Amino acid sequence: MAKMPREAVGHRREQILDEAQKLFVSHGLQNVTTRHIARAVGISQPSLYAHFPTRDAIAVELCCRAFDQLHDRLTLASDAQGTPSERLHALGLQYIRFGLEQEAAYRVAFMLDMSAEPTVEKGLVLAAGLRAFGMLRALFLSTYTDELEAEGRAQSAWASLHGLVALLIARHEFPWVETHGLIEIHLHGVCSAAFLPTEGHRNAQDAAPSMGFVNDQNSGLR
Repeated sequence: MAKMPREAVGHRREQILDEAQKLFVSHGLQNVTTRHIARAVGISQPSLYAHFPTRDAIAVELCCRAFDQLHDRLTLASDAQGTPSERLHALGLQYIRFGLEQEAAYRVAFMLDMSAEPTVEKGLVLAAGLRAFGMLRALFLSTYTDELEAEGRAQSAWASLHGLVALLIARHEFPWVETHGLIEIHLHGVCSAAFLPTEGHRNAQDAAPSMGFVNDQNSGLR
């Protein structure tokens, strides 16, 4: 049997990844098999195995690819100028935009439960995630001399950004306010809190960027 041309092999591989991502998001990793994926692509299971040895190998590649895409988005803000708070705002905005614009990829990277899957190469996924997280970590390490302090603040900021994205993509039915305004309010809070002094670190204070939207919208509230 003649081999598939290189271009056709690459196209088939992308088809498998795309269909698997849809199935994982819709049904969860545990409820999807290679048979389901092959059927969605329109190929046999042996044909799928020519590209990926297992379902979990597909999941790992999807996760790593999503984290790489997130890293690339964060690099768009890596040259941002200004105070640490302003630079965090730029990174946070790119993070949130990625999550909302690439919802399926974000769900696979952050919201797919792989803990019960012993054959998933979690080390590869962790390495890809840490590479993306490194963009935030670098900002805080450039601001704080205490590495534990920097790490804790970076993780807290990451958790806050993820919280908003996860809620927006998981609870479409909630009566959210206008998205852009909500994002700016959230980023204002994250950037303000991220550099507030804590006990033992009173010299680390940094002002958050001014958010005209927040001031204008809330000026009449009491």
